[in-house]
Amino acid sequence: MRFKQKIAKLSLIDSKDHSFRITTQINVDHLMNSIDYAGMLNLPLLIEEKTGYKIVCGYRRIEACRRLNWAEVEVRILESDTKKLECITYAIMDNSLQRHLNLIEQSRSINLLYPFIKDFSILGKELSIMGLPGNPSIIKKIKELCHLSGSVQRGILSNTFSLTMALELGRLERGAGDGFAKLFETLKLSLNKQREILTLVKEISLREDISMLKVIENDMLQKILTNENMDRNQKIRKIRIYLKQRRFPVITAAEKEFENHLKKLKLGSGTKLIPPDNFEGTTYILKLFFKNLIELKDRQASIDALIKNSSLRKILDRSS
Repeated sequence: MRFKQKIAKLSLIDSKDHSFRITTQINVDHLMNSIDYAGMLNLPLLIEEKTGYKIVCGYRRIEACRRLNWAEVEVRILESDTKKLECITYAIMDNSLQRHLNLIEQSRSINLLYPFIKDFSILGKELSIMGLPGNPSIIKKIKELCHLSGSVQRGILSNTFSLTMALELGRLERGAGDGFAKLFETLKLSLNKQREILTLVKEISLREDISMLKVIENDMLQKILTNENMDRNQKIRKIRIYLKQRRFPVITAAEKEFENHLKKLKLGSGTKLIPPDNFEGTTYILKLFFKNLIELKDRQASIDALIKNSSLRKILDRSS
């Protein structure tokens, strides 16, 4: 790396040009305290332009100096003939050697390098040297992340959803990915529940021939989300029930009817009646729980009473 060390006026440093920015961090409070106390230990790296300087490494350091009201700062200035690929390499290395890069920072790094190294196998080798993932299939996935909407990227940074889910949200119709990102962020859903809700909304959208965004923005769903009297788990449960009822109205109605009749059977804790999956068959399962012969005789009496109960007949008549 060929550079000269000098004092540069902050007014000549362009902080709006993010050509080489890798970091997603914005807050500089801690950095300001550090620089104010100990000075600049790692000098920013700049490259000279016609009207001033472009930042290669040190966006947050420069911003911290501005907020400290410094007029000038000591920096390293690259030779003017330094190639863009060299600048990109310096920018990535400056960040990756200090800390583990998050997925969005990795994506930015990959996208900066990709125009110069389009072969993913070769690109993987270069990234590995820089401490980044070198697997070509993983690189292809990570590469897409910084092209996703801001809300989806924020969800990745907050660990609200996984790389796979983020890419899936990015492929959805316009606005839907943002809607899901907001929903998942609000409810702090597990990956399985995210997948369940996404699938239900997709199927409702197809069944009713409306957009997924309309399903998410439905008044009933939004009313549950904004209900201050419910905790997070109650909201998740209510939303799942609402979506299931809307997706499977016939099955939901059958479940309700079955539950009503089941209450009238008064089976007790030792006997359990299980309906066919999704009420699509006609075979029911009766489970008995007992520890000794006395309890088994009690269950026999329960079965005799069950057979005579009109509610059982209504359950079975519906299936026939």
